[in-house]
Amino acid sequence: MPQDYEEAVMWFRRAAEHGHADAQAELGFMYANGHGVPQDYREAGRWHRLAADQGHATAQYNLGSGYLQGEGAEQDGVEAQTWFRRAAEQGHANAQFMLSIIDWSTYGGKQDDAESDMWLQRAADQGHADAQCRLGEAYSTGDVVPYDAEKAVMWYRRAAERGHAGAQFHLGDAYRYGLGVAQDDEKAVMWYRRAAERGHADAQCTLGEAYLTWGGEVPRDEEEAVMWYRRAAEQGHANAQFQLGYAYWIGRGVAQDDEKAVMWYRRAAERGCSDTRSNLGYFTYRVGRRVTQDDGEAARWYRVAGASEH
Repeated sequence: MPQDYEEAVMWFRRAAEHGHADAQAELGFMYANGHGVPQDYREAGRWHRLAADQGHATAQYNLGSGYLQGEGAEQDGVEAQTWFRRAAEQGHANAQFMLSIIDWSTYGGKQDDAESDMWLQRAADQGHADAQCRLGEAYSTGDVVPYDAEKAVMWYRRAAERGHAGAQFHLGDAYRYGLGVAQDDEKAVMWYRRAAERGHADAQCTLGEAYLTWGGEVPRDEEEAVMWYRRAAEQGHANAQFQLGYAYWIGRGVAQDDEKAVMWYRRAAERGCSDTRSNLGYFTYRVGRRVTQDDGEAARWYRVAGASEH
């Protein structure tokens, strides 16, 4: 059957007007997303509330989100927290996660760290990947639970196996440094690659480093390294931009190209990379290689980097 949002809205509306909670929740979703009807957050909120008042957990979660973001109603943290809690008490994992990550005191609600931890655990136990990754981070830092590297790995692995890029990156770190698991560069690269393929910029940059410097079980491959640096650099990752600029500067993994080197150095420098600021000051404006030699511009980059001009 071909997708037809307008037809779906018609049938949802008929059922919703007869008090069918699922239909009311679906109609709220259609208005919130502009599917088959003009996007209208206020109308979405009206249908979500009708369903939420009947105990519909997803509608309660969506109503809480509306109050939190000020969509369809005036922003109200107390109302948001109330509706998230109602949904969470019915086992709604997204609502449980929201209750665990938000500092409700900043929204006028009540903050209870023990309760936040409880909701995080409940969401993680239900397979909520973001919650599992966050719980892994908690065990790896020891901030809200006692430090436990093995438990951190357990939760990272559960989220990573669900395709969570952040958890995959953390699991790569665990194998790289032997935190909670036996040190294993091959497994580290495997998990970094999975995260990198999902667009995780830190993982992409780390893969670039692995193919250039790790050695051992990771074969050196300059072109592969540059490919991953480029992917991270194009997402604005400052260190990857610096490494890509250096690759162009010396012709490592790419044809040597001063202009592209300067371009990537400048991008990294503008994002706060102090090493690049020094390089940009010395190799370009101070030496004048492929750019107009400019002592004033060189001094500016040195000054921003806090580096010596010698």
